[in-house]
Amino acid sequence: MDKEALKQKIIDCLQTIYDPEIPVSIYELGLIYETEIMSPLNNVQIVMTLTAPGCPAAQSIPLEVEEKVKQIEGVNEVSVVVTWNPPWNRDMMSETAKFELGMM
Repeated sequence: MDKEALKQKIIDCLQTIYDPEIPVSIYELGLIYETEIMSPLNNVQIVMTLTAPGCPAAQSIPLEVEEKVKQIEGVNEVSVVVTWNPPWNRDMMSETAKFELGMM
């Protein structure tokens, strides 16, 4: 599988993971800052944030990301890095997320 196809599978996977407080995927919320596939082993590093430092799901969401992405065929190791810089804000949400949350 080529890198672009694998990256699309990872994005598709991230779109199945939801913030428990907001009925929108973490990908559409703009919580995923970077998805990098490192060759030749297809190790994956995901840089993400959360909606707030005190988010109740601060432990569970990154763990869910790691576990689900690891299950994708062709993925070797997965590293999830949580960052607070830049801080998340509503402007990072996709048009789809804004629509689903009635913000449009």
